[in-house]
Amino acid sequence: MDPIQILVQHIRQFIPLEDPDAEKIKNHFIPLSKKKKTFLLKERQVCHARYFVAKGCLRMFFLKENGTEQITQFAIENWWIADFMSLSRQQPSHFFIQAIEDSEIIQLRVSSEVPLFQAVPSMERYFRQVTERAYAASQFRIKFLYDFSREELFRHFMESYPEFAQRIPQYMLASYLGFTPEYLSEIRKRSIS
Repeated sequence: MDPIQILVQHIRQFIPLEDPDAEKIKNHFIPLSKKKKTFLLKERQVCHARYFVAKGCLRMFFLKENGTEQITQFAIENWWIADFMSLSRQQPSHFFIQAIEDSEIIQLRVSSEVPLFQAVPSMERYFRQVTERAYAASQFRIKFLYDFSREELFRHFMESYPEFAQRIPQYMLASYLGFTPEYLSEIRKRSIS
């Protein structure tokens, strides 16, 4: 299916979108194909767009002082990703956004947001709802980091997002959970036995 059609279907899960409005919004989104390991954003660049994943998987991460990567977010099909601080303030980013699979992405440039909302005002409601859900998920992630043991954190992630288990390399999952790859292997072994 066409990536723009995937986006339109996703939008319709949140707001009513008549066919004429669906046609109008298509002018504001840019489909992109990105190969595995391609960067959409690098540290110190300004984030000029938010990205919708029609197919594939992206990650957001930063580099710690010791040079190791700390993954803060993944985005798979029907998820949005951006460095919202950089996007909203148009300041250099502290993050990288990278494709970890060959991906079909829809880009909404910051310069297209106001024209989009003027053309189809209900799109503001769509983005408010999507942003609220993402923010709520972020709040729960912080709670789980403080409240759960390491094994509980791993189990919760695997139960909540089983689709990631097959798609994301173990070292990336370890980084996201704040583990070393070796520690993640130990927890996996204990969980299986």
